[in-house]
Amino acid sequence: MSRRTLLGLAAAAPLAAPAVVYAQAPTLRWRLTSSYPSSLDAIHGAGPLFARTVAELTDDRFQIRVFGPGEVVPPLQALDAVQAGTVEACHTTASFYTGKNPAFAFATGLPFGLNTRQQNAWMYEGGGIEALDELFRQYNVKGLPLGTTGAQMGGWYRKEIRSVEDLKGLKMRIAGLGGTVLSRLGAVPQQLAGGD
Repeated sequence: MSRRTLLGLAAAAPLAAPAVVYAQAPTLRWRLTSSYPSSLDAIHGAGPLFARTVAELTDDRFQIRVFGPGEVVPPLQALDAVQAGTVEACHTTASFYTGKNPAFAFATGLPFGLNTRQQNAWMYEGGGIEALDELFRQYNVKGLPLGTTGAQMGGWYRKEIRSVEDLKGLKMRIAGLGGTVLSRLGAVPQQLAGGD
């Protein structure tokens, strides 16, 4: 046998072995609850795209069915549903759960924090995913980034905000640490799911 033939067989062997195991693997069917309605496709679309990608990569042996908010659980209880085993996966925003642990905000856009490019650099190159893995492990879940919208914008108001005094009593839809900061300034944060 020539050296090239031997190297060719050695290179092919690692690919052949998993194919045998893969063909014998059972079909998996998971349910994924989303915190986002399909009308918010820029955010919601990541869940179905993830499900299609997993199905394609596994020749449909791993199927994930995506449910909209409220179809299985309310949109702000998606993480709780995964923890309880009600569903196997969810597509949600970690900052919805800063009441459990303020560190969940680091998985999303922090107010006055990183922009989208900086957030992605931290996640993928700066150890962010590994740091978040430690946090998620405490809640018996595994987090995967499924896109980013960046930090929330300030908002649209009926009257102009000119000073901190103008925030007193102002109701705002804002979740996580942004809501905590604004409540300390006198605003009244409202945590609502994306579809609400």
